[in-house]
Amino acid sequence: MSEAPGTSDTPDPLDAFDELVAEETDRDPDLAVIEAGSRTLRTQGGPRQADVPARPEDPEVDKALREVETELATRWGETKLEPSVSRISALMDVLGEPQRSYPSIHITGTNGKTSTARMIEALLGAFELRTGRYTSPHVQSVTERISLDGAPISAERFIETYGDIKPYIEMVDAQQEYRLSFFEVLTGMAYAAFADAPVDVAVVEVGMGGSWDATNVIDGDVAVITPIGLDHTDRLGETTGEIAGEKGGIIKQDATVILAQQPVDAAQVLLKKAVEVDATVAREGLEFGVVARQVAVGGQLVTLRGLGGEYPEVYLPLHGAYQAHNAAVALAAVEAFFGVGAQRADPLDVEAVRRAFAAVSSPGRLEVVRRSPTVVLDAAHNPAGAEATAEAVREAFDFSRLIGVVGASADKNVRGLLEAFEPIFAEVVVTQNSSHRAMDADELAAIAVEVFGEDRVQVEPRLPDALEAAITLAEEEGEYAGGGVLVTGSVITVGEARLLLGKG
Repeated sequence: MSEAPGTSDTPDPLDAFDELVAEETDRDPDLAVIEAGSRTLRTQGGPRQADVPARPEDPEVDKALREVETELATRWGETKLEPSVSRISALMDVLGEPQRSYPSIHITGTNGKTSTARMIEALLGAFELRTGRYTSPHVQSVTERISLDGAPISAERFIETYGDIKPYIEMVDAQQEYRLSFFEVLTGMAYAAFADAPVDVAVVEVGMGGSWDATNVIDGDVAVITPIGLDHTDRLGETTGEIAGEKGGIIKQDATVILAQQPVDAAQVLLKKAVEVDATVAREGLEFGVVARQVAVGGQLVTLRGLGGEYPEVYLPLHGAYQAHNAAVALAAVEAFFGVGAQRADPLDVEAVRRAFAAVSSPGRLEVVRRSPTVVLDAAHNPAGAEATAEAVREAFDFSRLIGVVGASADKNVRGLLEAFEPIFAEVVVTQNSSHRAMDADELAAIAVEVFGEDRVQVEPRLPDALEAAITLAEEEGEYAGGGVLVTGSVITVGEARLLLGKG
């Protein structure tokens, strides 16, 4: 049959929308229209971008992005804080409270926040919801921090969003004692971008702490607390209980709280906070958890118990027991968001859950970026994270000789970090990244010598030289002997190594 004049092979998005609505005849009509609309928007959004975007290819776009990055860099960095949400609240006010236009899942904790956020995002997407995700810090590009539908926003959209709210930022700056910080501006950009998209749900990771974190101008329907350990003790408290008091600030009135396994003092503080605001609590190991797990090629096979029942044979393409626990927390959070265990007793569709987890990625978290020898990147930057990484390396990799490349920040518990890695590193090459926060390589080496002994420590202040030295040491085992390299100590170190090794 010949094609009618004025027609084309391109399907009409409105026809697709009608078909999607028609598929939902046995469901609430209004809900069917909303969900179908979300799916249509996502289909029009084009192919998924890389998890870690490269610099823009268009020179003009790259120039404009660099100008925005330069302006952001003039503000307080993420380590300089004034514990208050007054400035971000003022920005939200002049922007018309964009963070109130969608429900949200708020995530805090010491380790595992970003991986858990990515898993939550994947699960929500599998159930046809349009998602916005805000995480920090970034591995390579600042645009990674703001994602829509599982992909970082484009450089063009990042630039446009900044331009849209810049006049309001300047208005707030003029009214406040201190200018908005780097993190506060990015938080404002994320909330504005999510409202503009629009998203069905936002998945928001705190920057630091909870109560006075810039993200804490949302009222999360679900508050997620990943494992709490000792980090940022100069700002959050000297004990896990004190730190929990700060992180518990994201628990809002009548919310549902998803608690990962916690130290006893932290759990007590968080449970008390939940009682005070009439929040419902689900605890890992009691209401949900990991039933079974086994190592599989490229990851692991897990059985999870959620709030609505068991989810068997779920493939997770990430290594380590801690990632299985992150998966259990993420699943419980999404179940709680959908009302499983409260309004409904039946579990989520297991096939959708399996598809979601099978597609999860977490750049810079036990990420293999090279073979022969194998080079693995992991952003562990505190003792608890390093211990989890070391355990996962033992389980997932059969290295005959592992060389560490460590570049850490000066404000971290570097000795504890090195002690956690000492049992698995045959030798360690200490270095430093380009951040002003980086510990001097010679200072780091002095601590490493005390932990490893002088014969096992090599100093290479430049990261490219450190990578080359470590790869050479690993190759001494021979091509088939199983030598490997683990680059760790800081997200910044991992991001810079990722670029040097040709990723992004």
